Amino acid sequence: MILSLDSNVKRCSGIAISCGIGQSESAGWNDDGLAKRMLPQIVLASQSPARRKLLETAGLKFDVRPSHFDEDRIQSDNLAQLVETLALKKAETVAAQVTEPALVIGADSLFTLEGEVYGKPKDAAEALLRLHHMQGKMGELLTGHALIDTKRSRQVSRVRTTAVHLAPMNDAEIRHYIATGEPMACAGNFALEGYGGVFVDRVEGCHTNVIGLSLPLLRQMFAALDYDITDFW
Repeated sequence: MILSLDSNVKRCSGIAISCGIGQSESAGWNDDGLAKRMLPQIVLASQSPARRKLLETAGLKFDVRPSHFDEDRIQSDNLAQLVETLALKKAETVAAQVTEPALVIGADSLFTLEGEVYGKPKDAAEALLRLHHMQGKMGELLTGHALIDTKRSRQVSRVRTTAVHLAPMNDAEIRHYIATGEPMACAGNFALEGYGGVFVDRVEGCHTNVIGLSLPLLRQMFAALDYDITDFW
């Protein structure tokens, strides 16, 4: 979903400055540097270490500004709509706070299995019950993504779903995993990029989506707002 926040704002066709025919190679490099200085700052509206690591691995430079948005304010039985709305609300909260031109990224994830939604467990006992129920089964990880361009008052939001096949786990393995503390901080009670990766048999779809952000989808969202994500390298 792409929205224009201000009907009076005209869509830009691009912001890269290209060198003309006959200009020197050094002039082209100078123009490229100028174009990069004109790009808005990327801001991640999340305190998730996994999402920070993903953006860093993708070569992006960004600021981190957690939104602290109260997720309990949004309720919906439509899970895709729920994560998309939460991602957008988080991005909107931070976008309202930034003073410089920015591309604000918001995200929200949840795991669902057999019709039940798994957010972060409230305690170790709940994590134990959940993991016993989840082991050996397939669930879906949904991540809502939102990108707001404060410079041009535009936004785009989308959802990516990935199927996750969990390996059979015995009680000792589950208890050892809970003892690491990792399940307590993760939607779905596991982290593909951490200890929990040994319990994931396979995924169908985007694997970075399971970690917290679909990098291929994020590239598409940048393009939808007329930005080339490689310009931010």
